[in-house]
Amino acid sequence: MRADRLLSILLLLQVHRRVTARDLAKRLEVSERTVLRDMDALSGAGVPVTAERGVGGGWSLLEGYQTKLTGLSAAEIQSLFLARPPRLMADLGLQHEADAAMIKLQASLPAASRQHADFARQRILVDTRGWRDPAESVACLPVLLDALWRERQVRFVYSPVLGEAGERNADPLGLVAKGSTWYLVAKAESEPHTYRVSRIRDVEILERSAERPAGFDMAEYWDRSATEFRDKLPRYYATFLASPAVMRWVRYRGWRLEEETVEGESVRVRLRFDAEEEALQFALSFGGQIEAMDPPELRAKVVAAAQAILARY
Repeated sequence: MRADRLLSILLLLQVHRRVTARDLAKRLEVSERTVLRDMDALSGAGVPVTAERGVGGGWSLLEGYQTKLTGLSAAEIQSLFLARPPRLMADLGLQHEADAAMIKLQASLPAASRQHADFARQRILVDTRGWRDPAESVACLPVLLDALWRERQVRFVYSPVLGEAGERNADPLGLVAKGSTWYLVAKAESEPHTYRVSRIRDVEILERSAERPAGFDMAEYWDRSATEFRDKLPRYYATFLASPAVMRWVRYRGWRLEEETVEGESVRVRLRFDAEEEALQFALSFGGQIEAMDPPELRAKVVAAAQAILARY
């Protein structure tokens, strides 16, 4: 509805002080022409919106103007009170503060609106942990968060999966929780890099101010780097004929299963692995209930491995 959109524009301008028509159009999923019409409507209603042209320009509210609108819809209240993952808050050292903030926020609501908050909290829980989550040490996370808030450089020792541990000096840019795994995004050697927090130790906050690249957007960086990481992951595809009796175990690895087709009394499946050795182990693990079909070199290695097993026994 247009009234909701006008209110959203007003609150965005109040929070961000200056926003371009392009950014507003992107946030509100409308055209820039629609945004311009909305600005005319706000101005006509007595809201002091001003436009500044050129680099760094955009729409803003007259200095000192602040709306007193505080009404929240039921859905907006519920979205605020959806349970935050307690483990992530605890990792950051903010569990008690987060709980206190929610209590204060709930207390500030009108009595009639509090039921919407309770409704959401009692019905939706976000648990970021997997069933087999390995325990990772993130003891340094509160220190990294402190450096972020204070905009200070950090020095730490980082142990990559491959290679020797080494000392890094970096400008913290943000923290990302991927599931229950934490990552530090920081500028080192003039470029943003991603560091797994569980591999960071001996963190020291330096007195030097951290430098944030102009125009750096945390969400855009993470989306781009995550896509690049997935694209670089090794892929090895193999096709098998499987007995229906083992299909439940094949489907258990659902994220690997690319294709599944019934073929006579068997099921032809195509799976994705990280390496040929992994596909070989998969084929051998089911014995005679699965047959490697393609690629031919994998089939030959399965035969050779089976012969070696027979020779040993």
